[in-house]
Amino acid sequence: MTAAVTLADISAAHDRIRSGIYRSPCPPSVPLSELTGAEVFCKLDLLQRTGSFKERGARNALLLLDDTQKARGVIASSAGNHALGLAYHGKLLGVPVTVVMPRFAPLVKVATCRRLGARVILEGDTFDDARRLALDLAEQEGLERVHGFDDPRVIAGQGTMALEILEEVPDVDAIVVPTGGAGLLAGVAVVAKTLRPDVRIIAVEPAAAPSFSASLAAGRPVQVPIRPTLADGLAVGRVGDLSFALAAPLVDRVITVGEDALSLAVLRLLELEKTVVEGAAASALAGLLDDGCRDLRGKRVVLLLCGGNIDLTMLDRLIDHGLATDGRRWRFVTEVSDRPGGIARLTAAIAAAGASVQELVHDRTFSGCDVFSTAVQVTVETADRSHAEALFERLRAEGFAVRNL
Repeated sequence: MTAAVTLADISAAHDRIRSGIYRSPCPPSVPLSELTGAEVFCKLDLLQRTGSFKERGARNALLLLDDTQKARGVIASSAGNHALGLAYHGKLLGVPVTVVMPRFAPLVKVATCRRLGARVILEGDTFDDARRLALDLAEQEGLERVHGFDDPRVIAGQGTMALEILEEVPDVDAIVVPTGGAGLLAGVAVVAKTLRPDVRIIAVEPAAAPSFSASLAAGRPVQVPIRPTLADGLAVGRVGDLSFALAAPLVDRVITVGEDALSLAVLRLLELEKTVVEGAAASALAGLLDDGCRDLRGKRVVLLLCGGNIDLTMLDRLIDHGLATDGRRWRFVTEVSDRPGGIARLTAAIAAAGASVQELVHDRTFSGCDVFSTAVQVTVETADRSHAEALFERLRAEGFAVRNL
């Protein structure tokens, strides 16, 4: 198995997996185009059976096993989507699958892997903890290890997405790629730059796990500390050696996005595209909305919406966070008279400004020495950030001392 991955390898992988992989559409998005100023297309690989692009690399790797390896089975460490892809296609192809997942892995992914028949082991608080145990078990049990992003078989499978993109949007100017371990980035970049050298490849990573940009700065893969992030699928502390070697010379730009940008991108896709994406996939839109991509206005841009396995227990919190980031939910503290009509005067001012009270909480005990007033914590719904600012000014003009929370 050669260490390099070429266009020929990816084309062969596309032929190999096509009977078991959904060819996802790449339609134009009118609302996202209006929002960003670019001509936006969305590659909807979240429509794969297990909800992510990872099926491509998983199926390709399993089909390339010899008979002995197929009988013994495979093992992988994964935060979720690679595990799902292996579990699903392992079941279809009759290959036993063991996946080692960090304890923070979304519950929906853990449960689905088990339902698909994989042996699931939860280990550690980081991806690296899971990886170390997977290495030990592979050695002890004679299992073939299928790395989620640093395996040439997997990279070739992931790159098949770019072949489909260039067929559907042949005049694309830029492809925006969510980036963690850089396997998808490597496969997409090899195809795009071989067939269309002028296509810009934009990598987007979370600020909580900036492993690709740190490795570019060092000139080699380096370990970086990672923090909890909405883009849990990109929470990789070190990019792959092979994936970095392939991607680094082909990437035109790296955009690093924060948690506010990720939550807002999930919200925008939910509202405008009626599409539920996980934080990792939303990073593509977050990157396009970043100031660093202003030069893509007027250009044809493909966003890789490559995963939809968001933990539903987190979705409501993520939406709330996105609304707050967007200025459509605002929380403040003020003081009102603790006599009849005090609260009414405050709520009347809010209503007059066209906002809606979502929650109002009194705090008499810790309101200070004035026993005739009470602190009130108020959460309001507003149309946008400018509306919230107008409400703030109106409250101040009516004598309320307002403090943001």
